Formats: sequence, structure tokens, C-alpha cells
Amino acid sequence: MSSAYLWIKAFHIVFTASWFAGLFYLPRILVNLAMVPADSHAERERLLLMGRKLDRFATLLMVVALALGLWLWFGFGAARFAGSGWLHAKLALVALVIGFQHMSRAHLRRFESMANQKSHRWFRVFNEVSVLLFIGIVVLAVVKPF
Repeated sequence: MSSAYLWIKAFHIVFTASWFAGLFYLPRILVNLAMVPADSHAERERLLLMGRKLDRFATLLMVVALALGLWLWFGFGAARFAGSGWLHAKLALVALVIGFQHMSRAHLRRFESMANQKSHRWFRVFNEVSVLLFIGIVVLAVVKPF
């Protein structure tokens, strides 16, 4: 393995973990928004601002993590794993993570337009989805079970 490959892989892991940190916290902001009393405008606006900033930051981290993953795949011959079932499953989970981030953004926009219909309990369950996706991706990438 070349030194460049290991550096790119290390930064891919760092940016992926950082992206997930945003995905762990953004739904938590949604939980808090769902619990804000109707007359608490300042708290609502503060949480919305935090959510928008976190969403933008997580999106930037996602772009870098995905670019580094593609660089590993195409630039360093990681495509040799293309026939491996674990890689297909990992890529499917990555697609679900991207979809999860878009869903989180859509929920944030519903809060912005005062159109949220979900309870804080629903968002507490939604909050756990990113953790399950992260576990699945890490297990697939490290264990390569199939």
C-alpha cells in the first residue's frame, strides 16, 4: 500500500466520521424543535439557525467524504472490490445516509415554514437511524462479512 493511499483513506475516515457527527446532532435539533412551546419564538429561531448551519456544515463534510471515497475507489484500485457483496451493501447504506440527510433537511424546512406534523417522540426514533447506518457501514468496511 502506498503512503498516499493511506493518507487518503485516513482523511476519508475523518471526514466520514465528522459528517456523521452532524447527522447524529441534526435530528437531535429536530427533537428539540418539536418540543418548543408555540410562544417561544427566540428558542425556535435559535434552534432553526443552529439546524441550518449544521446542515450546511454536514453537507460540506459529506461532499469531501464522498470525494475521498471516490478517489480511493478509482484512484487507488479499490474498484478491485467492486464484485464484493460487502462493498455493494456499504454503497447502498451510503445512499441511504445521503437520503437520511436530505430527509433531515426537509424536516428542518417544515419547521421553518411552521408545517411540522411530527412529534418529538417520532424525531427521537428518527434520531437513531443515523447511528444504525453508521454501525452498518463500519461493520461492512472493517469486517467485510461477504
